[in-house]
Amino acid sequence: MTEVTEAAALTAEERLRQLLGHLGIAQAHFVTRVPDDSPGLARRCPEMVSSLTAIGGVDPQAVEPLAARLLVITGDRGRNAEAVRAAMPRLRDAQLVTLRDYEIFAWTDLAAERTEELGAAMMQFLARISPSAAQPSAPAPAGEGEFAGVSYRIRGAGPPLVLLPMFLAASQWEPLIPLLGDRYCTITLGGAAVGAVALLESRGRAVGYLQMVRTLLEEAHVQPGDKVLEVGSGTGVLLRWLARRTGGGNQITGVDINPYLLREATALARREGLADLIAFREGNAESLPFPDASFDVVMSVTVIEEVDADRMLTEVVRVTKPGGRVALAARAIDLPYLANLPLSPALKTKVEAPRGGVAPRGCADASLYRRMRQSGLAQVKMLPQLTAFDRSDATFLEHMQGQLLANPTPEEAREWLAARAEAEAEGAFFMAWPHHSAVGTKAL
Repeated sequence: MTEVTEAAALTAEERLRQLLGHLGIAQAHFVTRVPDDSPGLARRCPEMVSSLTAIGGVDPQAVEPLAARLLVITGDRGRNAEAVRAAMPRLRDAQLVTLRDYEIFAWTDLAAERTEELGAAMMQFLARISPSAAQPSAPAPAGEGEFAGVSYRIRGAGPPLVLLPMFLAASQWEPLIPLLGDRYCTITLGGAAVGAVALLESRGRAVGYLQMVRTLLEEAHVQPGDKVLEVGSGTGVLLRWLARRTGGGNQITGVDINPYLLREATALARREGLADLIAFREGNAESLPFPDASFDVVMSVTVIEEVDADRMLTEVVRVTKPGGRVALAARAIDLPYLANLPLSPALKTKVEAPRGGVAPRGCADASLYRRMRQSGLAQVKMLPQLTAFDRSDATFLEHMQGQLLANPTPEEAREWLAARAEAEAEGAFFMAWPHHSAVGTKAL
């Protein structure tokens, strides 16, 4: 088999198929935290799947064929838990494990916070899978590499266990590797083609999303020579865009609390020849690792929902120079979504309802504008926006569709598919995501 370049248009499951073939694996156990990573496996590659463990969410229509080999792990709080409970009657042969007094967000560090419970649930489930359904021997020896655009790291010995990225979790799977690797050949995956990195890269390249960022930076009046900081830089997709746009005219820094995302961001910047233009650093948005008045422009996009918003604002203003600008955007849970489809009123109401996860002290509503003023920023320009995604943003669009059309009835699914086909035939299909965004100036 010849190695596939990233330029090739491959689905996630085709990349996984080629990677496992490269490693000499015919069948493996799979664990996924992002529902988008598993539908193709269940529908088109069931022969590869010894078992599937889905954490935090599940697409019942996609995984129904694997129900007898399916473990679903969820918390008992929040919207995701409600969606899982609603889905389980369609998956009667599946096993459900509910973590008490727990809500799973995109950024939840589940393997670190509930190590023993998660490990025990997985080990008990995997032990019950028929030995004939799992590949009995270990594949390639311990090591790491990349194939078909997917990076991998192999540890332990035994039947292969493929761990797709744990979404935005800071420690990913590391706290569980000693336990899992003692009995299974654990293959931890990464790279820009799977998990949250694929979603963040797709979102960050979308024309509609970049228009919001462009508006923020234009209102922040980024000038040549300005020092720019992004708080919660993720995969660095926005900073790479900025570095190309400014042609090296600015000192650009990204800070993130997540070592996994920092590794991926550094690799992507190096791959695109931008490593010398962007510095990435580990740090907490609530306690930034920089002296006072370090930057001319500080930006942050969809991070303030996940932290103590007021602490983050205090820190962001602290590291901004007098006269410097602060540009922030937050996902909006108080504004409706938009799906440009000919839907019935009932389904349209369901799909476009405000939604989204927010940390207990996070900010994901119009209080952003008041908070920015209270933090000491002046001349706050308030810029609520809709960011549109269409077929050219396929990875994030499919993720967004799964979020908006959670657990559809068969009738709703048929209506949606027919409406989408009609809108795509007319060239008018898109979905739009609401944000609150604003730019303020630190007093001299």
